[in-house]
Amino acid sequence: MGTRTPAIARFAAVLLLLLPLVGRPAAGQPTVTRAEEDPPDAYGIGVGDVLEISVWKNPELAATVPVRPDGRISVPLLGDVQAAGLTPLALKATLMQGYKEYVTAPAVSVVVKEIHSRKIFVTGEVAHPGAYDLQPRTKLMQALSLAGGLTPYARGRVVLLRDGHDGKSDKRFEYKVDSIISGKRPEDNVLLLPGDTLVVP
Repeated sequence: MGTRTPAIARFAAVLLLLLPLVGRPAAGQPTVTRAEEDPPDAYGIGVGDVLEISVWKNPELAATVPVRPDGRISVPLLGDVQAAGLTPLALKATLMQGYKEYVTAPAVSVVVKEIHSRKIFVTGEVAHPGAYDLQPRTKLMQALSLAGGLTPYARGRVVLLRDGHDGKSDKRFEYKVDSIISGKRPEDNVLLLPGDTLVVP
């Protein structure tokens, strides 16, 4: 087991190499560490996601693992590895570097099997308040539909609370549902971000 220390040192070296490749996050989004070949909108792994990891010709190293609340995953031979905040390609690079200690020219695959880290919350006068997994390009009206629509007691307004991230204060936006439906203000049917909360008074 004396080889674990060099392997961990290599993890740190790979992460340092990847840091210059971090792009500027979209407004309201946390920073994501990308690999060089990643597109700007590459998915960032989050807590609760389930990953499928395999190493070609080494089935004993295959694992399907959840990302723990501390942002790490546990994989054979390498133990705990940071996953949250990395794209699948960035995590793949980290794992490949670590497995070089044990496998000749390891070909690693990282697949996001289940996405649970991107959630939105809908509360107030909707039929089914609760937390919902955020699908790509989900808009405000779609989220209200997921929550079963407005109750008869709803006032026709929606308040969007958005996490400011990085210690910044939360942002508050208010929209009128009728203005979106009528087409007067289609731009108010905004794209939602992970962590957004919709409150229907």
